Amino acid sequence: MTSGSAVVIGASGQIGRAAVRALARDGWEVRAASRRGGRDDSWPEDVRAVAVDREDDAALAALIGEGCDVLLDCVAYGAAHAQQLTALADRIGSAVVISSGAVYADGRGRSFATMGEPDGAPAYPVPLPESQPTVPPGDENYSTRKVALEQALLAQGDRLPVTLLRAGAIHGPYSPLPRELYFVKRVLDGRRVRVLAYGGSRFHPVHVDNLAELVRLAARRPGSRVLNTGDPQAPTVAGISAAVDAVMGAPRSEIVAMDGAPLSSGVGDTPWSGPHPIVYDMAAAERELGYHAVTTYEESLPETVQWLTDRIKGRDWWEVFPVMAGIYPDEKLFGYAAEDRWLAGRGRQG
Repeated sequence: MTSGSAVVIGASGQIGRAAVRALARDGWEVRAASRRGGRDDSWPEDVRAVAVDREDDAALAALIGEGCDVLLDCVAYGAAHAQQLTALADRIGSAVVISSGAVYADGRGRSFATMGEPDGAPAYPVPLPESQPTVPPGDENYSTRKVALEQALLAQGDRLPVTLLRAGAIHGPYSPLPRELYFVKRVLDGRRVRVLAYGGSRFHPVHVDNLAELVRLAARRPGSRVLNTGDPQAPTVAGISAAVDAVMGAPRSEIVAMDGAPLSSGVGDTPWSGPHPIVYDMAAAERELGYHAVTTYEESLPETVQWLTDRIKGRDWWEVFPVMAGIYPDEKLFGYAAEDRWLAGRGRQG
């Protein structure tokens, strides 16, 4: 017995792979759409992979065909993508769309987009609820375009029930931005010290399987809503370092906390670093969907570490992860010479 028909846009990406798997196992007949139409080995055989360019309106309409009970869009971004979906609303029972925690603004209007600007990083309440204001919609940056997407979809009301999932720092295999690489490579390179700016940080992660579980639950309970997504706990950066050490069988690294921001050379910076903690409130997801995480950060980490070490073995990491390299250049993410000079000034070795 099937749960109905499901269409997944962006099925070959990190989120899509896990979501297709979760929906198929829950009894949905899944059409898994991606630019190349590839399959994941973990998908059941009855998942139908389809090659579709989501920027092609006619191709997207053909993918939906006579209709689907639920549509998951893993790659929607901006008002134009919202218009694509709403144009097909009469053929879509409900939608689940991946948004981002980057939409939030603090009491001074600061967001993730202000991290490197004079106004500084946002200071959010802990935990951060969905009722927190967002940045204005627009085309200026990632945050404003996600808000434009959200507002355009929510304006449809009952015409297209949509669950918007505001994702935290997504982790797990197949990530184009594997933050854990920061510590995995340091273990492989024999680095013993971890220099952490701001005395350490917290940036709430969400494992891709937990995100897929929220997709599965939202597909079962259509509605118009926005929900945070996160793991059961939000570990500190020092805690993540210790967890990676343990998975890799390495001695526990020494943590050297920096007061304040990282140096311009990148010393002290990590892919989770920020002066204020970011912890998402998960009460709404638990209340509205009955959400319970299917894994924790520590439980999921061995698979992620194994995937990372296999991917970079014998290769330059920036060729394997060009998206990450575009955000975190090698000389800053792994600037060991600058790190050693800073440590030497404090009588330590890296």
